[in-house]
Amino acid sequence: MPKLKTHKGAQARFKVTPTGKILRVKGPKSHFRRRKAYRVKKLFDTTIPLDRADRKRVTRLIPYGA
Repeated sequence: MPKLKTHKGAQARFKVTPTGKILRVKGPKSHFRRRKAYRVKKLFDTTIPLDRADRKRVTRLIPYGA
């Protein structure tokens, strides 16, 4: 079997923990950043686990990460 290629965009957006969980960063992080409250901006910096519905699709994009 040939080697599978990693999708570089997905590799930059998702991180895989040692236990195998896939983490993602929240959405509109930089859009209208100045008018958002500090509390809201802080919420965008946290990484959250990927939904189970998206796991199969992302695992295909990062074959050796997950």
